[in-house]
Amino acid sequence: MLESIIEYLRSADPAAVYLFLFFISFLENVVPPVPGDVPVAFIGYLSFSSDIDFWFSVAFASAGSTLGFMVMFLLSRTIGLRIYSRGESRLRHGVVRTVHRMFPPDLMERARLRFTAHGYFAVLINRFLFGYRAIISVMAGFMHLHVSGVFFAALASSLIWYVLLLSGGYFLGENWQEIGAYMALYSIPLSLVFLCIIIIGIVRYRRAHAKG
Repeated sequence: MLESIIEYLRSADPAAVYLFLFFISFLENVVPPVPGDVPVAFIGYLSFSSDIDFWFSVAFASAGSTLGFMVMFLLSRTIGLRIYSRGESRLRHGVVRTVHRMFPPDLMERARLRFTAHGYFAVLINRFLFGYRAIISVMAGFMHLHVSGVFFAALASSLIWYVLLLSGGYFLGENWQEIGAYMALYSIPLSLVFLCIIIIGIVRYRRAHAKG
């Protein structure tokens, strides 16, 4: 499938390429298995020898990625607010009671207040975390983070990511396929560090909660 996409992009006009960038970046946040980074790197390579504009590519890819992230964030945030709202919930009572037993409201509120700052930081670096991009949008919504803060953090993350990714394809030229190896140099270590931070935070929080 990836080979077919590459062949299509070779002969597509710039407008079609920009639309492709928007939708592939959007779907990558909504349907995580979608392989979006490799075609984007190839488009960066094409911008070196075709009419495709580098900054238009950055803009369309960033817009699609940010929109996809916000859709998942707002959906998760809406569900989370309904589950933990006071009084009657519009959701089925059985589902709400089950969630409350697994994640008690008072525990979730303390966790939300404690990890709010880390939540925005996670959104800011979400594009650079291998395997965690889709999870972060859902967790940010469930923690009820502010919409404006999440939007600007997600936009900044997307802009930086696509400037680097498209630049990588541009400067690698015919070797654009090697972009995966270069991304792994920082994506995987950064993801492992982030995972360790999450585990340490959870352990410390559980210990503090147990003592309290």
